[in-house]
Amino acid sequence: MRIDKERIQEKNQKDLKPHQEKFDFLSNYLLKDGHDVVEIINKLSKFQVAIPSWALGAGGTRFGRFSFQGEPSTLEQKIDDVGILHALTQTAGAISLHIPWDVPKDYEAIKQLATSHNIVFDAVNSNTFQDQKNAKESYRFGSLSNREKAIREQAVQHNIDVIDIGNKLGSKSLTVWLADGSNFPGQNNFQNALQNTQDSLKDIYRALPEDWKLFIEYKPYEPNFYSTVIQDWGTSFMLANECGDRAYTLVDLGHHLPNTNIEQIVATLMMKGKLGGFHFNDSKYGDDDITVGSIKPYALFLIFNELVYGMNNNPQNPYPAWMIDASHNIKDPLEDLIQSLEAIQESYAKALLIDQDQLRLAQMENDVVRCQEILQNAYRTDVRPLLQEARRKSGGALSPLNTYRSLKVRENLIQARGKNSVASGL
Repeated sequence: MRIDKERIQEKNQKDLKPHQEKFDFLSNYLLKDGHDVVEIINKLSKFQVAIPSWALGAGGTRFGRFSFQGEPSTLEQKIDDVGILHALTQTAGAISLHIPWDVPKDYEAIKQLATSHNIVFDAVNSNTFQDQKNAKESYRFGSLSNREKAIREQAVQHNIDVIDIGNKLGSKSLTVWLADGSNFPGQNNFQNALQNTQDSLKDIYRALPEDWKLFIEYKPYEPNFYSTVIQDWGTSFMLANECGDRAYTLVDLGHHLPNTNIEQIVATLMMKGKLGGFHFNDSKYGDDDITVGSIKPYALFLIFNELVYGMNNNPQNPYPAWMIDASHNIKDPLEDLIQSLEAIQESYAKALLIDQDQLRLAQMENDVVRCQEILQNAYRTDVRPLLQEARRKSGGALSPLNTYRSLKVRENLIQARGKNSVASGL
């Protein structure tokens, strides 16, 4: 299914007058406060977030999965779904594939389909946390960290194969997330596991094309509950440094213990030039992978404050690769992603309103109250008219979620794919 621009414009026309009134009011207020509204809208329009292929179907838990009707059962259908999101929001201009769940059969046809939706291929993601069909070795006790050389070599080769697939599609980065770890004390030798992982990552890094990046993800627990080999940002940072200049840490919002100061991690990594990728989601208790901004919107805003500062002041850090990594089993996946995209853009817009010069001055004067007021004044501003104007100017919907529902997108997908279609890889 594709959404015609004319249908989006028809819906926009009905909502244009109230939008214009709200936008004019906010724009005048911001202009008087010294903000360049045109520049903010341009930045919002350029901010693109990759959609992971695995988030287009309903997610699940350790206990079960409740499939959502009309799920994309092929890679082509997944790209079409991202095309729907991008048509509505104009902020989902990339897709991130998970291998071997999404191996193309016809690379040229897949690239042409993505191009027709104005979508590019973001980082490709390897999978050594599951045993694959017909694989000679098992990852039950680890992959890149495994004690057995043959298992490590199989895992390394899989990552090299993923690089080859991504290279054919025009991707420029590989994301490695390891489930490797242990469930009980004494099960693993921590130093040997880390050394094996470091050596394996170096082998993968050597196979990277010269214009590629390697993103090393971390996670404190799950599926192993005693230890994880790459358990925190420091371990990822160390491994990235060992690999080389084109290896970076990837920060996933959910991959932290409760109350971790993620914004400080972001600031440190950007200062060191090692923040390569960023995965958006939200959580209440742990790695919940729920809709971005649904639980801790102020924390997301504070993180964006550091991201914006870093992008403006840390030229040694590459422009980060943005991706949503959320998955839940009770929402329409596309509606969930629309909500996440909106929350990301909202936090970004609010961070752009922070007067960094005034904040720096207040910091130098140790005016703690003024520092808090500067941040909270930006956070309390209703920036949604800016988001709507950015989408409107790019050809998107003023209200993506309302337009999605009014056009009965899910109903059309069910009619085309059936009620029992299940997303591949899940």
